[in-house]
Amino acid sequence: MGSGTDKPGKDKTLKQDEIDALFQAAQGQSPQVSAGQPAPAADAPAVPKRRVQPYSFSRAGQISNDQMRAISLLNDIFARNLTHYLSVWLRSPFQVTLVSAEQIPFNEFIARIPALSYVCSVRLEPLRAISVLQLEMAPAPTIIDLLLGGQGAAGQLRELTDIEEAILSSVIEIICRELSAAWEPVGLSFHYEQRQMQTQIAHLMPVSEKTLCLNFEVKLEAASGLMNLAFPAVVSNTILHRMVGDWTRQRSHNPEIRARLRRSLGQTKVGAALQLPAFRVPARQIEEMAMPSLLRFPMSATVRPQMRIAGVPLYEAMPVRYGEHRGAQLGERKA
Repeated sequence: MGSGTDKPGKDKTLKQDEIDALFQAAQGQSPQVSAGQPAPAADAPAVPKRRVQPYSFSRAGQISNDQMRAISLLNDIFARNLTHYLSVWLRSPFQVTLVSAEQIPFNEFIARIPALSYVCSVRLEPLRAISVLQLEMAPAPTIIDLLLGGQGAAGQLRELTDIEEAILSSVIEIICRELSAAWEPVGLSFHYEQRQMQTQIAHLMPVSEKTLCLNFEVKLEAASGLMNLAFPAVVSNTILHRMVGDWTRQRSHNPEIRARLRRSLGQTKVGAALQLPAFRVPARQIEEMAMPSLLRFPMSATVRPQMRIAGVPLYEAMPVRYGEHRGAQLGERKA
């Protein structure tokens, strides 16, 4: 295998053992030297080693860790906003917490839905895509009872009546509105469509489609449950890259800017109040009030007032006097 243009004295012909050594090096093996044979020539051309990894087609379109962190941050904001709004609207402690964000096939999402559950379709604009919102039925009786003027007692798990379903749909519309506010940076708005029966859920999107599933925990005083939201693949394919870019830039503030923002926020004034927990008084008792009269509160004398910041109860407290000023002695922080 010599070349006709080689210079005299330079033999470029490879021997069989040198050819074998080259093939072994290309396959990532150590060259084998037979007994009684000379080692391969030191000036033999080096073959670069290549590391081959198997490719999994099931991971195609998988959301990256940066995207998942951006999604969690965005929906933490949604959970806090919804907690504050519904606590004020229901006049009762209400807490929403993001539990997890994962990517699963739609048929797996359907398999997790309990037989007794509230499921509805939500339209995403401007993508004209359909997402699925599912709420466990355990918190529903408590929410409905609060909206009807009750104490928010837990009820028996059962199918909703038409009136109860209409009441609960108003809560779903508020959830969609808060989702739209939180997802505004990525240009998405959420619009409640209608409740879906169990037999209709599988027709909302292909069962094999990989969905982005967000899991939230909903807590009230008398009940708790999960709220799940499934997005179609078109959402992750079209807007998640913008989400990562936006939030990455927001996190890249230098220390001086962060310190200046912290000083500015430290001077911001927020509403605060020291008050007793909310209670209900019969309208007849108020109608019969006259001066002087005594109005008895339906609570024990040992109940301590609450220190509320922006309408959210943060501490148990006692009213005190400091010179000519009134004040509050803070106690335990409320969970």
